[in-house]
Amino acid sequence: MTSSLSKDALVAVVGAGAMGAGIAQVAAVAGHRVLLLDNRPGAAQTAIDGLRAQLDKLAAKGKLTAEAAQAAAQRLQAATQLSDLSAAALVIEAIVESLSAKQTLFADLEALVSTDCLFGSNTSSISITAIGSALKHPQRLAGLHFFNPAPVMALVEIVSGLATDAAVADTLFATATAWGKTAVHAKSTPGFIVNRVARPYYAEALRLRTEGAADCATLDAVMRESGGFRMGPFELMDMIGLDVNFAVTRSVWNAYFNDPRYLPSLIQQDLVDAGFLGKKSGRGYYDYREGAEKPQPQTEPRHTAPARLVVCGEAPAAQALAARLQAAGVAFERAASIDGRIAEADDAVLFVTDGRSATQRAAEGGIANTVLIDLALDYNKATRVALAHAGQCSESAFAAACAALQACGAQVSRLADVPGLAVMRSVAMLANEAADAVYQGVCTARAADDAMRLGVNYPKGPLAWADQVGLASIQQVLTHLNACYGEDRYRISPLIQRQVYQGKNIHG
Repeated sequence: MTSSLSKDALVAVVGAGAMGAGIAQVAAVAGHRVLLLDNRPGAAQTAIDGLRAQLDKLAAKGKLTAEAAQAAAQRLQAATQLSDLSAAALVIEAIVESLSAKQTLFADLEALVSTDCLFGSNTSSISITAIGSALKHPQRLAGLHFFNPAPVMALVEIVSGLATDAAVADTLFATATAWGKTAVHAKSTPGFIVNRVARPYYAEALRLRTEGAADCATLDAVMRESGGFRMGPFELMDMIGLDVNFAVTRSVWNAYFNDPRYLPSLIQQDLVDAGFLGKKSGRGYYDYREGAEKPQPQTEPRHTAPARLVVCGEAPAAQALAARLQAAGVAFERAASIDGRIAEADDAVLFVTDGRSATQRAAEGGIANTVLIDLALDYNKATRVALAHAGQCSESAFAAACAALQACGAQVSRLADVPGLAVMRSVAMLANEAADAVYQGVCTARAADDAMRLGVNYPKGPLAWADQVGLASIQQVLTHLNACYGEDRYRISPLIQRQVYQGKNIHG
C-alpha cells in the first residue's frame, strides 16, 4: 500500500487566490509546513493573514481545537520568490488557467527542486499530459484537482497524464486521503471526471428551455424538489458565472473535436455576449438587481379530486403513490398494470416517462388521455412532480391526473410535451456520460459516482441512480430520445448496452 507524504514534508502552493489559499489551509491543518507564493506583491501574506483569521473562526465554532488552529496557523508562511520553494517535497500550482503559464512555472521549478519533489496541478480542464510535455521529468507531475472551497469540499481528482508515474499518482492519492479528502483516480481527458460528466446537467436544461418545456424557475424547482439536486441548473449556472460555465462547455466541446454531446447553447452564448453573467453581474437567467421580483415556479392550481382513482402495479412510483394516498386518507382502488401504467384518475392514464413524448405514447398506445410523470429521486418524499400530457388529452383528464398527485401532498408543475421530461432526461444523460467515462478507462464506476456526489453535490451518483431506476429503463429512455431527435448527442454508451444484455447493473 502506497504511503502518503510524511507530515515532515514541506508543501509549497503557488497561487494565493481562493483555491491556492484553500489548499494551503488543508495542507497546514493536516500537519505540513506550507509555503505560499504568489507573483502579486504582498498577496501571499494577505492570504495567510486571512487564513489565520479563518482558523480562529473554526476554533471559535468548535470545528478545530484552539491548539490545532494555532499550530496550523504557525505552519503557514509566505514565500517571496520561487527559489524559496527549493526544499519542497510537493509543489501544487493553483495559478491562472493557461497552459503556457503552467508549463513555464513547472519548468522553472524543475531547475530548483530535488528530483524527488512531486508536482501537482490544480487545473480543472487543461491536459496534464500537455503541461508535463515541458518537463524533463514529466513522470513527477499529476493533476491534484481540488474543488472550491477546498477546505470544505471533500473531493480531489488525482489525474494521470500519459507520462505520470503510477507511484506518483498513488502517493498523491494517499496524501489527499490523509488530508481528509476523498480522492479518485482519473485519466487526463477533457474535463477529467466532474467537468465532463456534469455537462448534461446544464445542456439538457438549456435544451428544455430552448424547446419551451418550462421557464427557468419551474425547471429549477422540478430538479430540486423532485430530482433532489441541491440547486437547479439555471441558479447553479448563475452562481458559477455564465461566462465560466460557457467557457468550460466550449473547452470540452472543442477538446472532443466538436462532439455534439457537448454542444454549447445559443441561449447561454447570447447571455454571455450581453454581459449577463449571473449573480456577479446582477443578471443572468435570473435578475438579481435591487427591486427585481424573484420568479416563482409554475404550479398547477388545486384541482377537484377525481371521482375514480386507481393505483396500478407495483412500480416504485405506484407504490409511493399508494402509500402517500393512504397516509392522506384518500380512497383509491388497486389494480394490475397491463401496460406500464401507474394510475388511472377518472379518464386520465398516468405513466412514468420512458423518453417518448406523451403525444407519441398516446398515439402508439391508443390512449388519448395519456399523462406522463417525471422521474423523482424518491417518489415517497418528492414535494413537487412534473407532468406532461398528450396533445390528444382533454384538460379535464389532465386536471384529474394533477388532482391525484395533489391529493398525496405534492405540488404539480406542468411541462410542455417534451421527450423525457426534465429529471428523467437529465439523469439518463448524466448516467450515459458517466458510463462512457468508465467505458473509456477515464475512471471506475465508483470513482464516477463519488466524484459527482462529492464534487458537485449530486444527491446520488449517476450510475448508482441508473441502477436504482433500472439500467434497461435508462437504455429505453436514451433509445427514445435518440429516435426522436435523430442526433448523435443521444447515442447510448456501449457499457450500458453491454450490461443490459448481460442482465446486470453498472455496479454488478
